[in-house]
Amino acid sequence: MDTLCLPGEIRKTRYLVPLGGRHFEVDVYSGRHEGLVIAEVELDSPDDPVDLPAWVVEEVTGDPRWTNAALSEPVV
Repeated sequence: MDTLCLPGEIRKTRYLVPLGGRHFEVDVYSGRHEGLVIAEVELDSPDDPVDLPAWVVEEVTGDPRWTNAALSEPVV
């Protein structure tokens, strides 16, 4: 696996949280990303209404800093 993976390692636990008729995938990170929590909800269309829970603080869709590729980059 070491030869197939990017240099960095991502450690996270994924929880499926049913809420408001949808399922949120909540990733709780550990290791060097300790404290980072990212929630994702799949919509049928970008225009679908969704009530975000109070614990959602910031919208990060489309922000390249929060992709798995970016999070796996080695710290310089």
